[in-house]
Amino acid sequence: MSETPREDFRAAAHATADLVADYLGGVAERPVWQPTGEAARERLLTAPLPAAGRPLEELPAALSTEVMPYPMGNGHPRFFGWVNSAPAPAGVLATLAAAAINPSSAGGDHADVHLERAVVRWIAELVGFPHEPGAGILTSGTSMATILCLAAARERAARRAGWDVRADGLAGMPPLVAYATGETHSCVRKAAELLGLGSRRLRTVPTDADGHLDVAALRRAVAADRAEGLLPFLVAASAGTVNTGAVDPLDAVADLCAEEGLWLHVDGAYGAFGVLDPEIAHRYAGMERADSLALDPHKWLGVPVDCGCALVRDAAGLRATFSLVPPYLRDEQAGGLGWFSEYGMEQTRPFRSLKVWATIAHRGRDGIAADIARCTALARHLGALVEQDPELEPAAPVETSIVAFRHRAPGLSDEDVDAVNRDLPAAVQRRGRAFVTGTVLGGREALRACLLNAATTEQDLEVLLAEVRAAAAELVAERRRG
Repeated sequence: MSETPREDFRAAAHATADLVADYLGGVAERPVWQPTGEAARERLLTAPLPAAGRPLEELPAALSTEVMPYPMGNGHPRFFGWVNSAPAPAGVLATLAAAAINPSSAGGDHADVHLERAVVRWIAELVGFPHEPGAGILTSGTSMATILCLAAARERAARRAGWDVRADGLAGMPPLVAYATGETHSCVRKAAELLGLGSRRLRTVPTDADGHLDVAALRRAVAADRAEGLLPFLVAASAGTVNTGAVDPLDAVADLCAEEGLWLHVDGAYGAFGVLDPEIAHRYAGMERADSLALDPHKWLGVPVDCGCALVRDAAGLRATFSLVPPYLRDEQAGGLGWFSEYGMEQTRPFRSLKVWATIAHRGRDGIAADIARCTALARHLGALVEQDPELEPAAPVETSIVAFRHRAPGLSDEDVDAVNRDLPAAVQRRGRAFVTGTVLGGREALRACLLNAATTEQDLEVLLAEVRAAAAELVAERRRG
C-alpha cells in the first residue's frame, strides 16, 4: 500500500469532516427518506471497477454527490421505522479514530482490549446486570450476541446431561427444548436453527392479550416436554419486543427458571436500556437475574452501527463454549481472562469499544437516562394523540418507546381497513416528511412508530399523524373508487 502524504490526508479529512458536519446539521431540513431514483441507483449498481485510483482529495466530493443524498433516513427526528437510531456525534468521531488505529481486538496488551473490558462493564452497570471480568463481549449486534448466549446455554445443558457437545455434537443426545413467544425477536429462532436445536424444538409459548409471555402456559409446556423425555434447557424472554415494546414478566419467568433449572436468556436488544427511565424501570424487575442478556448499544444508545453486546452471568462457561487457542495464537502474557476471541466466534474483531466509550463518556449516565426518558415520554404523548384522533386507534398499550396503532376509516370493511393499513407505511414513506413501518398484531395490520431519537419533538409527532391521515385519505379514496 502506497503511503499517502500527511498533508493530502489532512486536507481530505478536513473536507470529509465538513461534509459530515453539514450532513448532520442539516438532517432535519431534508426529506426523511425518498426513493434513490432510477438514474442514481443505476450509477451505484453499475459503477465500474476503477483501473487507476482517484486522488484522495476527490473522494469527499464523490461521497457528497453519490452516497450521502440517499440515506436510509434514520438520523432524522421524524424517522420512526423499525429500531434504527440516529448516530451519536461522539460515536461518529470515535469511528474515524478507531479506523485509523485499526487493530484486531481479539486480544493482546493494547488499548482497545482494555477499553472493551471497561465499556462492557459500563453497559452492565447501566442496565443493572451483575458483572464479573470476562463475562461479556461486544459483537456485531444482538443477533450474534444471541448465538453466543444460546451456545453457552447449550454447552451447560449438554454438560449437565453428561454430553460433550463440542466433541460429539448433538447426535444421540436427548433433544434440547427452548421456549419463547411469537413476539420474541427472530434472531432467537435463527440461533436455535444454527446451533442444531431446530425450530421445532423452540416452543412457541402463548402470550396474554398485550403480548407478554404467559408464565402458566410456559410451566405447562415445560412439564409436558419433560414427560416426553425431552430436555428443557432455556427460556428466551423479552425486555422490550420489537412489535410493541412489551416487557415480559421477567421476575416470574426467573422464578420458574430457577425452579426448573433452565437458562434464562433475555433479549434486550432494543429495550433493555429502558430500565434507566424511572417511569418504566419497574417493568424490568428480574432482568438482573438472567443467565444472559443480549442488547444493542447501536440502538437506544445511538452508537454507530455495528455494536451489540452479550452479557453472561458465568464468564467461565462462555469461555468453555468457544475457547480454542492454536499454537500460533498463544499469548503467555494474556492473564487469567485470555483473549476475547476465546469468548465468541470472531477471531479478527473490529475496534468497537472506542465508539461505545465516546458515546457514553460524552453523555454520561445522567444524559443517557434523560434521553431515554425523553423518548418514552414522547411515546406516551404519541399514544395519547392516537387515542384522541377519531381516525386512529391504538393497537397495543405503550410500555416503552414503541407506539402501535391503526387507521380506521368509517364505512370500510375490516378487509379494506387491513388493506389500507398494510399499504400505509410505504405511502407515508414516499411522501418524505415522516417514516413509519408496519407490522401485524393479533392478525390485523398495524403501523408501529419507534422513538429512539431524543431530538424528536411533539411537533414531529403531529407531523407524523398528519402524514398518516393524508396518505390514508388517498388510499381510502382509491379503495372506494375501486
